[in-house]
Amino acid sequence: MKLRFLPVFSLVIATAAFAQTSPPIHVTPPIHATVDVTDAPRKILHAMLSIPVQPGPLTLVYPQWIPGEHGPTGPIDNLAGLLISANGQQLAWKRDDVNMFAFHLTVPEGATSLEVKLDFLATAAATGFTAGASTTANLAMISWNEVLIYPAGHPAADISVQAAAKLPSGWQYGTALTKTGESNGTVQFETVSLEQLVDSPLLAGKFFKEFPLAPEVTPKHFLDVAADGPEDLRIKPDALDAYSNLVRETGALYQSRHYDSYHFLVTLSDQVAHFGLEHHQSSDDRVSEETFLDDSLALVTADLLPHEFTHSWNGKYRRPAGLATGNYEDPMKGELLWVYEGLTQYLGEVLAARSGIESPDEYRAALAAYAATLDYRPGRTWRDLHDTALAAQILYDTSPEWDNWRRSVDYYQEGALLWLEADTIIRKLTKDKKSLNDFCARFEGLGGNTPPKVVPYTFDDVVANLNAVAPYDWAAFFNDRLTSKSPHAPLGGIENGGYKIVYTETPSAFIQARESVTGDSQAWWTLGINISTDGHIDDVLVGSVSDKAGLGPGMQIVAVNGRQYTAALLSDAITTAKDTKDPIELIIINTGYYKVVKLDYHDGLRFPHLERVPGTPDRLDDILKPMTPPPSSKGKS
Repeated sequence: MKLRFLPVFSLVIATAAFAQTSPPIHVTPPIHATVDVTDAPRKILHAMLSIPVQPGPLTLVYPQWIPGEHGPTGPIDNLAGLLISANGQQLAWKRDDVNMFAFHLTVPEGATSLEVKLDFLATAAATGFTAGASTTANLAMISWNEVLIYPAGHPAADISVQAAAKLPSGWQYGTALTKTGESNGTVQFETVSLEQLVDSPLLAGKFFKEFPLAPEVTPKHFLDVAADGPEDLRIKPDALDAYSNLVRETGALYQSRHYDSYHFLVTLSDQVAHFGLEHHQSSDDRVSEETFLDDSLALVTADLLPHEFTHSWNGKYRRPAGLATGNYEDPMKGELLWVYEGLTQYLGEVLAARSGIESPDEYRAALAAYAATLDYRPGRTWRDLHDTALAAQILYDTSPEWDNWRRSVDYYQEGALLWLEADTIIRKLTKDKKSLNDFCARFEGLGGNTPPKVVPYTFDDVVANLNAVAPYDWAAFFNDRLTSKSPHAPLGGIENGGYKIVYTETPSAFIQARESVTGDSQAWWTLGINISTDGHIDDVLVGSVSDKAGLGPGMQIVAVNGRQYTAALLSDAITTAKDTKDPIELIIINTGYYKVVKLDYHDGLRFPHLERVPGTPDRLDDILKPMTPPPSSKGKS
């Protein structure tokens, strides 16, 4: 999973056994499931299920632990209209008094199937993940876990489902599922396991277009785009070329494909939740409506598709043992999310640069921004990185207020710093003959080209595979950084890469792009505050001048040095204060009360950049070099 805006601002063959999920041993006959999408513009989905059963007590369950969301996020609160019948008779059901996702009933004698009707209320706000807003007047992203219940006690790979979708007239769709037929506007799909169905969302819309990518590569790859209006379906040729390069670069990096085809399912809308969620053979990528048209939007989301695509190898195929539960009922354990998400974050960013989705300079600007932010994160003195992974299920929904003190899902960006450092160490140990590329081919490419399956791993497997590439005390390396209470971020990768963080008065192109997209003002490295467009303070850096002056999240700045607040005025005030001993004077409002706050700050504007260190190996630049030749000389992959 990739957050829309992460808090940048505000190892020998693996010893784990194959846990193959394709082909599964299905429970037969299959469940028949039809979702009616025709009312999606009214924010409601209708589903009809036919579930094979035998007489006697039965427990049906609604998916709770959704893969990729790292928590019990199944939106049971929006399940409505649940009616269960057998042989034409409605049956009584009772919810479990502890497990809110379980329903108990008794199947009468003579019954061989249950007919189930249920609705999903797609009314959530445009926040969160798949349970968040997913429909508009002209498009819908269907996550099958939202419209399914099934018998408890079976691995998801052992339950077969024959799914179908009734779409509004004129709507087209994209999915990794295989179409077997269509009748009266209802599309039937090939029978798959429940695991594969939940892993294969359906993107549908009135304004829809499919773009083939890297046509010379097998298996086939597609960019499926749905938008709120036809004008947003235009994609610049350079962008399409870059995404085709992404397909080529992943083949070179992972030396394998673990899918039959791959679909990037991209939702271009300002009305739905913005995030990315990984699947084996597709990804659910939700971005602003003008992302492919606006350069700033394109830059701040440059690593989204590479991140989710990388998850097909790292997260779906190779999966931490604690997250490979095999069902949606057993709790997941996130202790290795610094591999699942941290390594994916690192590789996604690198692939974005290698593919040309962003330039190397833009990559370095983004790296400087999030590394510097992590270096200004006092919460690291009490909560180590390992705990952010263990506590993932309670951290995704935290607010930005006092986030620097609490810490959140830091294993994304800080995990990326760990893997950058690991990459540079391998290069240094082997005199640049090997790199993390070799680890990826070995670890993620285990078994070569395969259908979708899950191959679990442990911490010891990660260490063993790294040692096979470059012998080193990798266990100590990661344990030291995972349990560190240092007030500073692990910047060894940047330093080994031949760079250092410096601060200037000019924001980087990445920071400017993010401010353009969000409207926020970045005074984090100066006053220690993040400020939204209307002057509300989102976060205050513990120990900063703003913290010491009594500012807090939720307060609103209404004036700067006696003038009505704007981001530009605050920036000017910070610059002017360099040449005077006078404090910066703010008028703030806090729950209806006004007060004057004076900030004794005189060091001017400060924005992070990476600066090349003369005379050192330029390993970071080498990391960003493409692995594939120019497209004109491509052969079959």
